[in-house]
Amino acid sequence: MHVVIVGSGIAGLTAAIRASARHDVTLVTKGALTDGATAYAQGGVAVALGADDSASLHQADTHVAAVGSADVRAVEVLCTDGPARVRDLLSLGVPFDRTSDPSSLDRYGDDLARGREAAHGRWRVVHADGDATGAAIERTLVDALHRRHVTILERTCLTDLVVRDGAVVGVEVLDLLGEPRRLDADAVVLASGGAGHLYRETTNPLVATGDGQAAAWRAGAVLADLEFVQFHPTRLAVPGGGLVSEAVRGEGAVLRDARGRRFMTGIHPDAELAPRDVVARGIAAAVRDQDGEPVLLDATGLDPAFLVARFPGLTRATRAAGFDWTREAVPVAPAAHYSMGGIATDAEGRTSVPGLLAIGEVACTGVHGANRLASNSLLEGLVFAVRAADALDAPRPGRLRLRGDADLHVTTVSSAADAIRASSPTDFVHVRQVVQSVMTDRVGLLRDAAGLAVARRALDGLTVADPIGVRDHEDRALLDLARITALAAETRTESRGAHARTDHPETDPTAPASYAWVAQHAAVPQEVPA
Repeated sequence: MHVVIVGSGIAGLTAAIRASARHDVTLVTKGALTDGATAYAQGGVAVALGADDSASLHQADTHVAAVGSADVRAVEVLCTDGPARVRDLLSLGVPFDRTSDPSSLDRYGDDLARGREAAHGRWRVVHADGDATGAAIERTLVDALHRRHVTILERTCLTDLVVRDGAVVGVEVLDLLGEPRRLDADAVVLASGGAGHLYRETTNPLVATGDGQAAAWRAGAVLADLEFVQFHPTRLAVPGGGLVSEAVRGEGAVLRDARGRRFMTGIHPDAELAPRDVVARGIAAAVRDQDGEPVLLDATGLDPAFLVARFPGLTRATRAAGFDWTREAVPVAPAAHYSMGGIATDAEGRTSVPGLLAIGEVACTGVHGANRLASNSLLEGLVFAVRAADALDAPRPGRLRLRGDADLHVTTVSSAADAIRASSPTDFVHVRQVVQSVMTDRVGLLRDAAGLAVARRALDGLTVADPIGVRDHEDRALLDLARITALAAETRTESRGAHARTDHPETDPTAPASYAWVAQHAAVPQEVPA
């Protein structure tokens, strides 16, 4: 079987390594192998390894963060498979940090250091190189990939999926020279990441433009939960500032407003370690109440030597921005971070279109619900990549089973490339700028019906030319996703997790856990028995 895997983050690399033992694998990635979001992951991998921890406790914390909308089966799979997948990384040589405390040995006898992040009831986040966990994992997986028989196509951009008789049979790409090319496949696995560049301020790398989600939508795949966009509370609030890991707050750093007041204690019992959506909105409110003055992350209460040793990368980043965070607080602000929604899949990565699987951030397994628990993303990539690779050998049992109470809607939103044609390539600059402004201002951290209606009209009025280059195809993807994300946010008339409606501030217990959309002319998939 020839398998094309699109994306080279933790999910794509893991799937390629696993599948290459039994299949002919081609891995396609838009940039270099190491250009994805995985290398940006600072905090670590959340996994129940400690003697005081268990999969059931990890599941409980995941459900609390998800505000009652996570899929029970998906969460069970994530948390029960997690320890074995982390031990796979250990066997490959990932240099997870160790502790000298003999009382911290986990139930396998390992001396892995474990941190704590928001909404976790246990110290369960394993990390590497202090605050460079993703980069350490990625280096190890890339080394392992090079030892397998895998064809690697770098700087090759996915433009569309090839569909024949209702099934995906390949991909259309732009190759290294910018020439269109078709790759035939018996199965396609999308692992192309998220769409952080729907927004002006994001923690995501430049490649995160939603190519996979948009291509799957145009091919007729069901997309779900697009309204749930997580804004990380603490991006360094300077031009070009990057993510400041939640693990810093887990170690004891606090948030202060412009007057020096620690404000999160009055918002949530867990203060700075409340779920991410709560902290992000708390920071936004503090900025508003202080006439736009930034919120400060104060780590000066930590031992300076510990702070530098535990977070060497962040120490370098804050110094480069002109701060000595061992002595002074640093300004932070929320930024678009993670897409809980994506291509709807089952626990084996199968989508509603035969021949197409999806894993990692591009997918929506339901494991994150309305709000992702910190450091569950790397674990999700590992767990579901292995399951998807193994599912390539199994016969497909009909179409994807949607979650039990899914309310399926069919969009009438046209693809950006099939709508109105622009006359000049310069319009693409305008399109991306307007999409990001509209999404940030109207479909961002706080939303309401009036703003969402404005967003829908503004996005419907944008024009896109026939895509030619990589930038063109990225803009088509961003506009497609912006339109259906705004529709999703307008449709959910409640506040839940990362989806905060100021005109509907309460969570509606009768609201469906998931809404889903398919392409305009695709057949609606039917549920099948489990």
